[in-house]
Amino acid sequence: MATARDELAPLSARSAMLSLMLGAHPNPLTPADLARAGQFLGIAPATVRVAVTRAVGDGDLRRTDAGYRLGERLIQRQAHQDEAVHTADKPWDGTWEMAVVVATGRPGPERAVLRDALKAHRLAELREGVWTRPANLQRPRFTDPVLQAFTATPEQDSGDLAASLWDLADWAREGERLLERLSTTPEPALRLATAAAIVRHLSADPLLPVELRPSDWPAAELRETYSAYQRELSELAALPQ
Repeated sequence: MATARDELAPLSARSAMLSLMLGAHPNPLTPADLARAGQFLGIAPATVRVAVTRAVGDGDLRRTDAGYRLGERLIQRQAHQDEAVHTADKPWDGTWEMAVVVATGRPGPERAVLRDALKAHRLAELREGVWTRPANLQRPRFTDPVLQAFTATPEQDSGDLAASLWDLADWAREGERLLERLSTTPEPALRLATAAAIVRHLSADPLLPVELRPSDWPAAELRETYSAYQRELSELAALPQ
């Protein structure tokens, strides 16, 4: 039986334009560039203009003399998106990062922001206030005044621990489904929606060392496929008139 996530609808005009700029890493795009790309995606030029104007008004885009650029919030999102696609790991020595919340009595919104930040750094919650992951990533560790950081070696089997922290089988199934969807979808608008779903899915990749990944882990193929689609986006933005 099909589930809700089996169906991907074309992105809205605004989301399509922002995804184009997020994924293609372009130089500033002019109104004409965006209009050409919109037509290729089946979006009328007038609809593109309205979507872009609203994105500028909300700060998601900036208009400059050279064309449109990403706003500050989306620059940060692009950096996180790039991390999902390009993050490198290092040989793993069996140790784990651990971050323990040592402050109490903080407001709910502050706790929610910290949780989101820890998840963005690919840590998982072992128990309330205790976050961990294998220490295999080449990136600065997340720091915050309310955290105490440790390097630890679990007595539990690391494979079993990873499987208890992340639903690896479900992540792999969804990754395979997205790969199949992109390979069989010719319509440009649906390809864009599928590629956007792929990069969102990669953002949830726990980036485990090879020793802890299932044998059929599709992350490398997802990254290669999305990188190829980024090149497709770059060509899309430069379609001839």
